[in-house]
Amino acid sequence: MRILLTNDDGVYAPGLKILEKIARQFSDDIWIVAPAEENSGAGHSLTLTRPVRIRKHGPQHFSVTGTPTDAVMLALGEIMRDTPPDLLLSGVNRGANLGDDVTYSGTVSAAMEGTLAGVRSVALSQVYAKAGSGDNVSFDAAEKWGKRVLEPLIGMDFAPRSLININFPPLAADNVLGIHVVRQGFHDYSRAAIVKGTDPRGYDYYWFGLHAIEHSPEHDTDLESIGDGFISVTPIELDLTHHQSLERLRSAYST
Repeated sequence: MRILLTNDDGVYAPGLKILEKIARQFSDDIWIVAPAEENSGAGHSLTLTRPVRIRKHGPQHFSVTGTPTDAVMLALGEIMRDTPPDLLLSGVNRGANLGDDVTYSGTVSAAMEGTLAGVRSVALSQVYAKAGSGDNVSFDAAEKWGKRVLEPLIGMDFAPRSLININFPPLAADNVLGIHVVRQGFHDYSRAAIVKGTDPRGYDYYWFGLHAIEHSPEHDTDLESIGDGFISVTPIELDLTHHQSLERLRSAYST
């Protein structure tokens, strides 16, 4: 099995090293194609206004001067054109990709790009509890539980245009309670924070951030599972159509 690894935290991110350790428990044919620098929050953006360059760091190990989407597109369309992957793993992200955060996530978007290309794709993220942790984020849960949570997926046929989103709780591996297969939850939008400051020249600047995670009021969601100490496994489909509204809208335009 040939596995492509990517992320949005950059080619030197500690989570990518953890992901490689996990992946090598399934295969020796590992390829890494990741952004040269951190692209957290890049979503499914594609670089169109400047050239993108590829740098080789070693055998089957590359970085791309662009977004996670750029990295996957170049991996599939150029670097691995003659040796396409059987599986794409994106992560392990430093931080949660829960609820509606998947719409911002470069980690999840890299998996989306793989899915669009017909490659079975999985996004993996390590939640951490303390804001401002910097590089002091423990990947213990992801490292110790990664093989176990991926194992059932290795031989599974994914539904067309779907991917799997996995989040590990901010706990030591021994304290993780298990694995829950759950749906996507939704955050309280008011948790978003805008931090205002003034630069040395006297001009204002703004920095986006997030408050602590707010739980969905509904049960059986990724937010609830992480809060309860479980790993969340959520299938995500790329069809954003609200099918229940189709007939109502057709009726509205037929009058």
